[in-house]
Amino acid sequence: MTEGQTHPQPRILPSISSIKSVIPGLSLCVGTALVCVGTTTGITGLSPLLLAIIIGVIARNTLRISQSLQPGISFSAKSLLRWGVVLLGLQLSIPDVLALGPGVLVIVIAAVTITFVAALLLGKALKVEWNLTVLIASGFSICGAAAIAGMQGIVRARDEIVAAAIALVVLFGTLMIPINTVVVSMLHLEDGTAGTFIGGSVHEVAQVVAAAGIAGGAPLLAIAVPIKLARVLLMAPMVTIMSLVKRRTSSSQAGQKKPPLVPLFVLGFIAMILVATTGLIPPTALEWVKLFQQFFLTAAMFALGLGVHIRSLMRLGLRPILLSFLATLIICMVVAIGISLGLGAQNRL
Repeated sequence: MTEGQTHPQPRILPSISSIKSVIPGLSLCVGTALVCVGTTTGITGLSPLLLAIIIGVIARNTLRISQSLQPGISFSAKSLLRWGVVLLGLQLSIPDVLALGPGVLVIVIAAVTITFVAALLLGKALKVEWNLTVLIASGFSICGAAAIAGMQGIVRARDEIVAAAIALVVLFGTLMIPINTVVVSMLHLEDGTAGTFIGGSVHEVAQVVAAAGIAGGAPLLAIAVPIKLARVLLMAPMVTIMSLVKRRTSSSQAGQKKPPLVPLFVLGFIAMILVATTGLIPPTALEWVKLFQQFFLTAAMFALGLGVHIRSLMRLGLRPILLSFLATLIICMVVAIGISLGLGAQNRL
């Protein structure tokens, strides 16, 4: 090294210029999220996540997106999405999940694992792109957009693939809200049976709340929501298992970077579950956490939508839609079989 030259020092914190570069795109995503959440508040069945994706896709394919917005859009699509997953952990309490009883837990574990594996096999048979298959399997079996975000860190799918998977899981989950309401009413299902079916089969937490609220109100919510959150709890082990599989295949392929054993934000999700389990967080604070969690995910959905080219999406064809339909059908069948075997939740207030 010649005299006067110095080695560049590694940065621990982001530079002022990098922070400034994020602000324009982040502001756009945050502003759109505010509009989407505000517009859908009080409208049962209308998801701010789906609305944000649609707005993002329309904007991407009809407007010219300035390059100055890209750093903030990328930050929203990745970092805000992961923060949304982390905050979801605060809605989970291990004692509440265990209180569901062994029968319900058997239904939950069977529904998640059977749907996940079946979706992977069906995706392969239908020749759906592998990364999209994994994301659909995760979202439809575990917990919708949050599970897709968790698994995306393992498969490293393109933004348009992530957006497609999230759009499908939100769309099918939204369609299940009126369908579940009709089924519960027509079959005159008791709260225990209806709550188990809705919590065990509907994809997003918010969709479970909407479906159970319409179908039976507070008694049904008291059963369906904890069952849904038990499915959410399985995100961490499922992501870890897929990471182990991916690391094994990566080690046999020269030059391919191994994914982390457990992504950092999934560890954050687990940490938040442990915090929630202590019971130290007041209910008022938890309501704010839910609001921020929904807000972060909505901003991320808009950012992902901005990365979707409709022509590229059209090239995916109808097979991902068929796979999504089959995954929904399978999880409904598994839960229904579990209920028929007497494993469902008992009625409770």
